[in-house]
This record gives sequence, C-alpha cells and structure tokens, in this order.
Amino acid sequence: MVTNNSFTSLIAPVIPIINDINAHSGIAYLVGGAVRDIVLKRIIKDGDIEVHGLTLESLEAILKKYGPVSLVGKQFGVLRLHGTNIDWSLPRRDSKGRKPTIEVDPAMTIEQACRRRDITINAMALNLNPIAANWENKAHASNFDIIDPYGGLDAIAHQELRAVDQELFLQDPLRFFRVMHFIGRFEMMPDAALNKLCATIELADLVTGKPLAQERIFEEIKKLFLLSRSPSRGVRWLASINRLQEIFPELHALIGIKQRPDYHPEGDVFEHTMQALDAAARFSYYQDSATTSANEEKLSIMLAVLCHDLGKATHTDEHLCCKGHEAAGIDPAKKLLSRLTNNTSIEKMVITLITHHTAPYIFVQGNAGAKAYKRLAIKLSPYTSLRQLGLVALADLQGRRAQGPEPLTFHTDFFEDFIRRATKSFVVDHAEPPVLLGRHLADAVEPGPKMGALLKKAYDLQIEEGISDWQELKRRVLKQ
Repeated sequence: MVTNNSFTSLIAPVIPIINDINAHSGIAYLVGGAVRDIVLKRIIKDGDIEVHGLTLESLEAILKKYGPVSLVGKQFGVLRLHGTNIDWSLPRRDSKGRKPTIEVDPAMTIEQACRRRDITINAMALNLNPIAANWENKAHASNFDIIDPYGGLDAIAHQELRAVDQELFLQDPLRFFRVMHFIGRFEMMPDAALNKLCATIELADLVTGKPLAQERIFEEIKKLFLLSRSPSRGVRWLASINRLQEIFPELHALIGIKQRPDYHPEGDVFEHTMQALDAAARFSYYQDSATTSANEEKLSIMLAVLCHDLGKATHTDEHLCCKGHEAAGIDPAKKLLSRLTNNTSIEKMVITLITHHTAPYIFVQGNAGAKAYKRLAIKLSPYTSLRQLGLVALADLQGRRAQGPEPLTFHTDFFEDFIRRATKSFVVDHAEPPVLLGRHLADAVEPGPKMGALLKKAYDLQIEEGISDWQELKRRVLKQ
C-alpha cells in the first residue's frame, strides 16, 4: 500500500532470519507502531515482529543462529537479537490488571492477535514472509498490502483515534494516557465512542484498585512532550472531556484567569500556557551536555513552561496585575510535578526556572549590565543556566497569539539578544567560577565557618568589582 525507506533499513538486516522462520513454517509479521508509521510515512527507528506458528523455544533457537539473544520481556516472552532494533515475540492474550496473566498461542490468527491492541491505528500488521522471499528482486520497494482487520487505515484517513475493542481498552487504564499522548503526537482526535470511554474510565488497576504507577504515567507524558509538535492538544483534550481538574488541577485553575490584553492578547492564562507549551515543543535550541541529553533538557524546559504561570491563579488582582506570581507558583508546581515524577533534579531545575522566568525580559528591556547577568547566573546555579532560562522566557513571549491556538514564531531576536549579553558576561551556561579558593587561604585561616565567610566575601567582590586576581582578593578579604 505504501513504502518507507526506513522500513528497508530496519528489515534488511533480518531478512535471512525471516526466511529461516518461513522455512520452519512460521510467519513473521511486523506489527504495532512500525506499521502505523509506514502508513504515516514517518521514520521507523525500531520495530516489533510477532512470529506465528512457532514456540518460543523454536524462535529463540532460530535467532541464536544469528547472534546473542536476550529475553527482554520475561513476563511477555519478548526476545531481542543483539545488534538489531527489533523485538521478537509470539501472539498472546492478556488478562486484566497491571501484571496480566499471559497466554501465548502460536496458532492464533493475526486478526485475533491484533485485537488486543489499544487503538486501531496500532492494530495493523504486515506479513514479512513474502517480502523477505522476494527481497533480492527489490519487491520491498513496491507497494505492499497492510493487514487491517479493525479499520486503522480508515481511522488514519479521517484523522481519528478509535478503540479496537472497548471492553479490552478498559482493562488497561494506562491507555487513557496513551490516547492523550497520541492526540498530540499524531494530531488526531478520538471519535465519540473513545471520548466516552475516556471520560469515565477508572484510572486505577482493575485487579488491585491501586492508582496507576507514577512512572508509567510519566512515560506517556514524556512522549506527549517529546514527540509532539502540539502537546497542548493532549492537555486541551483533558479539559474537553472534563478530566483536567482531576488530573492537573493546577492547570485547570488557570482557566478563566484574565490577563492584560496589551501584554496577553491571546486570552486567559490557560490559553497562554498552552500556546507557550507548543512554542517550547518546536524549539531547535536544545543541546546535549556532559550530564544530560537534548531530550532531557527539552523535557525539563517544557515542564517549566507548563508551570511558569501557575501562580497567576492566586496572584492576579482586579487590575489584572500579577505581582509575585513567580514565587506563588512554586507550591502548585511542586504539587503538579510530584504526581508525575520523583526526580528531584527535574523539580529543582523547574522551580528555579519558574522563580526567575521574568528576569530575561526585564534584563533586555532594562539594558542590564554584566554584573546583573553574573548575579542571576549565581541564583540559577547549579540547577539551570541563563541559556535555559532564556528558552523559558522565549516560550513565554511566543505564547501570545491573539488568534490562537498556534504560538507566535517571532521574538527569537529577544532570545538571541539575551544570550549574546549573557555570553559577553561569560555566564551563559554556568555561573562564574570563584577565583579565590580555600587552598589560597589555608596559610592564614583554618578550614571552617570563618574561611567560608571569607570565601563568600571574596566571591561577592569578584562579581561586583570584576576582580580576577586571587591574590588581590585574598589581600582584600584578610584586610577587612
């Protein structure tokens, strides 16, 4: 039906394995997201191959001919051949709950196997046997037929998310958050039936009654933020089915909080936050560092943007002034983050960013000098940097389109100006390191509180007066 160059790259290394499976009377199907991405003409980075007609032991024996094999999903019987980006499994049925009982059935039809999938766009398959058998004839470069027992192709054509089986959908409440992330990632909306399911589904394990595991929910939120051009679609959907207040009460509190139209023509604080979130999702500024990846930086910045104006819910007066909203946003931000993750590094970075998120605009407008940039960098250290703060401020400025919901695309000159000034002050990525160190004072002062006080005083002099000679700083602090 369609072709995809990344499909060729994914499958080419395992063509001999598929032919071997075929020779042992097995059928190898590409299933799930990879098939969906073929249809959507998206890049495929990894895939799932479901093998019918063989036992797990037989499949493992075949795979071991081609290299080391690991059992990566013991509960589900998933095998991984080292050096490939493919998971190999057998068709199965799952029982209810967080830890379902797995029933493997090699004789199951592909239609039956696809039924356990959540959304119809994920319930398609591709028989790889004939493709592998004709690989040398370049048959894979021709159109091929998608096995589509539940109407996934029609759903894609209509840009709709539809449940494969309503009863099975309800058995795994995490699928609620998967729908949320699919809405943003694929820019498709649930049909009426799926909306109805999601509006009432209990977000707890059906067997134990326990809330869904925090880390499972956060994985879906991360996918929403990192894989979506418009993650706000997922958050707005929560509001449309009346579940935003339950899941993100801090964001729900922003609905109807008016803003000064001369600064915020887009409308209330919730609308502003959603536009700013989408702006942050589209930045190309994210960078790898020695300790974090570009994606990790992006996630933290987007969480900061999501939380940056939470304080306006309580600190917007009758004149639409919101003095003190930065500090007022700390407590609700902590509450929101605590329901998503226990990662303290993320929390500290987000809280530091929202506390100072208005500073870049003030600095640029007020033509602040190098000392101001250096002092601000110290306040941000060690949790974040001026460059990252500038990204939050840029998203804040771009989330102000009067005819939304798309964010603005300009104000990048403001960000570049802020970064240029921070760079000129040598503090764009970290605070200025202290010149005078403890070892410089060891001959005059014993280690302890007094030395700490002298080092702090020296650092203040270094920043305020631009002193870069440790001997001069030593002389000054010991003289006082």
